[in-house]
Amino acid sequence: MNTDTGPLDLNDPAIDPMEVARDAAAAIAKHSGAERHDVALVIGSGWGEAADLIGETLAEIDNTDVPGFAKAAVAGHSGTMRSVAIGDTGKRALVYGTRTHLYEGRGVRAVVHGVRTAAAAGCSTIVLTNGCGGLREEWPPGTPVLISDHINLTAVSPLEGATFVDLTDLYSPRLRDIARDCDPTLDEGVYVQFRGPHYETPAEVQMAKRMGGDLVGMSTTLEAIAARHAGLEVLGISLVTNPAAGISKTPLSHAEVLEEGQAAANRCGNLLASIVTRI
Repeated sequence: MNTDTGPLDLNDPAIDPMEVARDAAAAIAKHSGAERHDVALVIGSGWGEAADLIGETLAEIDNTDVPGFAKAAVAGHSGTMRSVAIGDTGKRALVYGTRTHLYEGRGVRAVVHGVRTAAAAGCSTIVLTNGCGGLREEWPPGTPVLISDHINLTAVSPLEGATFVDLTDLYSPRLRDIARDCDPTLDEGVYVQFRGPHYETPAEVQMAKRMGGDLVGMSTTLEAIAARHAGLEVLGISLVTNPAAGISKTPLSHAEVLEEGQAAANRCGNLLASIVTRI
């Protein structure tokens, strides 16, 4: 595989996405000076400042310097990844400042490339965060919620061919217990991913609610599936940034997502730091 860091079309059938992930992991090791990382974090909308509280950033790498990665496409996301010391544990966290969303049109391989790279970099655990719409009135904006399960309404999977993966307990009960030890007030719910980029209609929100959903958003489920396939233990945490359409009294906007994330940054950062140091 050519390890030059020019743009890669991961949809090209001649490209092995697992090989690109290994190339990406090698580039991260080179730029960070760390042969391996232990925990990966995907920083979603509203979580931008959270990684600062995990530990000292030992290296910051432009996404474009790593095979298969691209610039951030969403306001409020960072176009870099960081190698962060996890407190005084001697472990390293690989922190992605952005993710690729399915609605960007780069294909599902690009969506899960960060997850596969994390596994190739040595991580055994991944923490997936996101900003989302809440379906429960008792969860005001600024509330972090553990993901207990998900419903994937994107109509795609990151797995190709006859690749059968058990998704029972996809969102690790062990890691959720650790999170609740850190913050006993944490509630949990079922996350429903729509394709986006438009927000859900009130009717779609009610459909999700009747299907058993508690949270709605445009990310996470495909990454979680790929993580299970790669052998990673998964923790998912949503930050409710707004009531979902039809539940909200006001029109939805991405600016609101960023505003609520900023307001909750300290709580979310401390929560992530506490969890990651205990994993």
